[in-house]
Amino acid sequence: MKTRLSLLCAAAIFAGCASDIPGPSAIGGPGRAVTAEAASVHAYKVALANHIAAVNGERMYPGRPQALLRSVVVLKYVVDSDGKLLRSEIMRSNRDRTTEATALATLRNSAPFPRPASHLLQRGRLELSETWLFNNDGRFQLRSTAQQQMDQ
Repeated sequence: MKTRLSLLCAAAIFAGCASDIPGPSAIGGPGRAVTAEAASVHAYKVALANHIAAVNGERMYPGRPQALLRSVVVLKYVVDSDGKLLRSEIMRSNRDRTTEATALATLRNSAPFPRPASHLLQRGRLELSETWLFNNDGRFQLRSTAQQQMDQ
């Protein structure tokens, strides 16, 4: 299991190197305020999803999401110009308290985030949303970087 997770993380890093979207190695780890030179909000969301995956690898599952998910949790959150998480809130959920707590905890534990490019900010802040897709075992993927869901 650890080998498969390690391979998944390595693949994500190498995939990030092949694109113009910064991967986990390009945006630094917790406590490091590195600027993500993303050209768009979507590109920045992908960079943040890679960052969250790098910090929370043991809580994520590799491969495609199962056909019928245990839970889908959508969080809205605000990042300031330094990549600090200012606030977060649940926008959508099936009221599974465990998956809600996991989504909020993994977001908070991943902060600080890379600094967003200045052209993405409005009044020094950037408001984003991300979707956590939970399998039955409680592990998740983020919609911004998830593979297509399995068929039934």
